[in-house]
Amino acid sequence: MSSPHRPMLGIIGGTGMAEALGSLGSGEQHRVDTPFGPPSSPITLVELAGSQVALLPRHGEGHHFPPGRVPYRANVFALKAVGVTHVLATSAAGSLREEIRPGELVVPDQIIDRTFRREPTFFDDLAVHVEFALPFCAALRKVLLATRSEAKVHDGGTYVCMEGPQFSTRAESDLHRSWGAHLIGMTLMPEAKLAREAELCYAAVNLVTDYDCWRPHPSELGAEELLEEIIGNLRATTAAALALLRAALPAMQSLAAAGCPCQQSMERAIFTSGTQIHEETRKELDVLLRRALRNR
Repeated sequence: MSSPHRPMLGIIGGTGMAEALGSLGSGEQHRVDTPFGPPSSPITLVELAGSQVALLPRHGEGHHFPPGRVPYRANVFALKAVGVTHVLATSAAGSLREEIRPGELVVPDQIIDRTFRREPTFFDDLAVHVEFALPFCAALRKVLLATRSEAKVHDGGTYVCMEGPQFSTRAESDLHRSWGAHLIGMTLMPEAKLAREAELCYAAVNLVTDYDCWRPHPSELGAEELLEEIIGNLRATTAAALALLRAALPAMQSLAAAGCPCQQSMERAIFTSGTQIHEETRKELDVLLRRALRNR
């Protein structure tokens, strides 16, 4: 487990990246019990750049969980439980903008939640309202953007998280573009919300695999050829994202394990009176509530 004075990084691997996480090294697997059931898979702790890193494939081994069925609450709770303070999440995405091309990476700074079947909070029995105007950690984004990458990395962009598992209709794609959004995907929500409730610094790297359906595909490409092109883009962006994460690791060690506003997000978020919080709830969610409730 990490020292209380040093950050501990967790990496959530999305489509493509989950399989690549194994290349970061083998380590000790931890099966973590949570109040929300088991996470997508055991968490693997590996040594990278002189520090311990927790690896978690979002969709489980063999890409078992579709986006709407990923155990997001268990995943984030488990990372917090093993000592993670900072989370880097990767996620494949479609581009809603001509200038964001397939094969490139994006470090988004905003998000629109269009999911509707997923549990968006840990706190079913408490009134908890965290600030979420800036959904991604500024300090973590700064480290990623300061890291040299062979691939083009876009600074900022709005990611629309749709429910899926079907892709967008053309009308939906046009609507998302009219909102000024840059990317569309299915997995960063409620993950980002839960990370904020868990007082984790959280940032994402989007792997752009194709243009969403607002942009007609080249007429000379058949369905099979188009799929091959998308898979090729996924492989290229996965390799680029992996290289970016590796290169960013040394700088991550300069981040404080505490002190970022993300890590005090529960400070004024609990509206329920301390006398109304059941002891059973305190014990069950101690990993999340311990710091915020120590004086209540």
